[in-house]
Parts: sequence; structure tokens; C-alpha cells
Amino acid sequence: LSAVAIALPPAVALGWCLARRSFPGKAAIEVLLNLPLVLPPVVTGYLLLVTFGRRGPVGAWLEEWLGLRFIFDWKGAVLAAAIVGFPLFVRPIRLAFASVDERLLQAARTLGATPADAFRSIALPLALPGILAGAVLAFARGLGEFGATIMIAGNIPAETQTVSLLIYSLLDAPGGIQAATPLVLVAVGIAAVALLAGEFLDRAQRRRLLGSGA
Repeated sequence: LSAVAIALPPAVALGWCLARRSFPGKAAIEVLLNLPLVLPPVVTGYLLLVTFGRRGPVGAWLEEWLGLRFIFDWKGAVLAAAIVGFPLFVRPIRLAFASVDERLLQAARTLGATPADAFRSIALPLALPGILAGAVLAFARGLGEFGATIMIAGNIPAETQTVSLLIYSLLDAPGGIQAATPLVLVAVGIAAVALLAGEFLDRAQRRRLLGSGA
């Protein structure tokens, strides 16, 4: 939940820019955005460790000035979940914003609305199902994250241990398969519900756009 909340504002902003704006470096941003989908999770975790570690360019500054530490801390698990799920968060948002009829925004502008007003009152409500779909998918992906989390946050019980890490730990103990089975079923159930919710929201988005005449 923390990862989704943290990723929400930049996901909406980036989804809007990628859907409605053309600017230099757009292709490079799209490549960087989708890298966590194709990189091995351990590589993503290594990059997070180098960047946000206590001696990393970002991590050292955050710890010195804000007192934020990510290594072997629950905040590192949140960061890993947010980064790995971010591409899945942005993609539905981008498609939702791209589906908003430009004529609606232009009509609002002719009636005196500022770009911010048009975004807030027209684009954002019409794209809401896509935003919710992205949030659901990012939540499910973050819940299943393993490689990047163990690299930056470790596997500390009651501190940084996620569902995936707990299943991994249980399999090393006697009777671990039996103990891990309920957690595996829960993880599968959450993933299935997330996919169904994403499909439902996608259909709702299409119906809403058709109803608005887009």
C-alpha cells in the first residue's frame, strides 16, 4: 500500500506526459520506464542498492539530510515494490489518458478553463478507471516482488520479510512445503483477483469513454 501511494503521483504525471506530450528524450524515458519489466529482479535490486545504499549518490544524501535509510529497512522493501511495479502502474494510466478525447479538453479551454482545470475536471475523472487498474496491478506485482527486495532490504522477519520472502524461508525449514502452501494459495488468489479487477476496470474505462462520445 505504501509503494502504491508513493508511486501514484509520478505514475499519473508520467502517464499524462507520455500520452499527451511530445518532447526530446521521450523514447529514452520509455526505455527506462520498462527496464524493470525485462531486467532480472536481482539486477534491479543491485541498481537500487548502489543508488540508495548508505554510500550511494542518492542514499547518502537522503540519510544525511532527511534521516532516511533504505538498506535492511522496511522502506527499502517499499522502494523495491514501487520501482518494480511502476511500469505496470504507468501503462494503464497512459492508455487511459490517450483515450480521452482531445476535443473535450479544447472545449473546456474555450470556456475559460486553465490547462490544470481541464486536467483535473475532465481528463483525470475520465482516466480514473485506468488509474485504479494500474494501482491494482502495481499492488499485486509489489506483493510478489522477491529479487529486488532481498537485495536492498534483506529478509528480516517482522521487519522486511514480505510474503514471497516468507515462502522462501519456510521452504528451508522442516515441513516447510505444508506451511507455505496456504501462503502460496493466498498469493495466487490475490494475483487472480488483481487481474480480474484490472480487466473489469479496463472495460469500465471503455464504456465510460463510449458514453462520453469519445
